[in-house]
Amino acid sequence: MYLNFSESMILANQLATMSYDTEKIQLGLFPSTLAFTEVEKLFRGSPVCVGAQNVGWTPKGAYTGAVSAQMFKEAGATYALVGHSERRYIFGETNDDVKKKFDACLDVGIIPILCIGETKEDLEAGKREYRLKKQLMTVLEGVSKDAQFFVAYEPVWAIGTGEACDHLQAAEIHDVIKDELNTYTSQSIPVLYGGSVNDENVVFYLPHQSIDGFLVGSASAERDHVHSLLAAVLAA
Repeated sequence: MYLNFSESMILANQLATMSYDTEKIQLGLFPSTLAFTEVEKLFRGSPVCVGAQNVGWTPKGAYTGAVSAQMFKEAGATYALVGHSERRYIFGETNDDVKKKFDACLDVGIIPILCIGETKEDLEAGKREYRLKKQLMTVLEGVSKDAQFFVAYEPVWAIGTGEACDHLQAAEIHDVIKDELNTYTSQSIPVLYGGSVNDENVVFYLPHQSIDGFLVGSASAERDHVHSLLAAVLAA
C-alpha cells in the first residue's frame, strides 16, 4: 500500500517507457489489487510479467473481500506472492494458510513466489535455519517435484527497516535454502533475496551465485529508484 491507484498508474506508465536489457533481466511487477487489471493490460505482450501481492485459496464462495488465485489467473497474473512476512506477522497467516495459497496458485497455473524468513527473535535464539526449513517443509511436502515456483528469502527483521542482511550471510542462507529445496523438488528453483534491497546495496549481493534475483519493496515505488536498481544490475 505504498501507492494509491493513480500513483500506481503513473509509475506503471513510467516503467512502460523505461528501456533495459530484457535478455539479462526478468522483471515482474506486483501492483495493488485495485490497480492490477489496468497494469496487466499496460504490459500485456511485453517482457514484463505482472503478479498478485496476495491471493485467496478458494476458487469461489462466501469469502467477502477475498480475490482468488483463479480470479487473478483469469485477469492475467503470471506470479503471486504467498507467505509474505507482512501477511504472516501482521495479518496472522499461518504456514498452513500459506500452503493453501501456494497449492491454489499451482492448481490454476500461477507461479507462486514463496516468501520465507526468520524474525529477530529467531535470529537471536539461533533458530534461523529451523524457522526457514519449517516454513519450506509445511508448504512443499506433497507438492509435485516438477512444480514451478520461486522462493524469496526475506528476513523479517530487515523488511522496511533499512537494515539489510549482510550479503555474505544472505548468500550462505541461500545455499542452505537451495540444499533444503533438493528434498522437495527436481527443479532448479530460483531463490530471491528481499529485505531493504535498494539501488545502493544491491551491488553487494550481485556477485553471489546463490542469489538469483531480488524481491524489492519500498525501493520499487519510485521510478528513479527502479531505474538506478536496474542500471546497477546491468552494470555488474
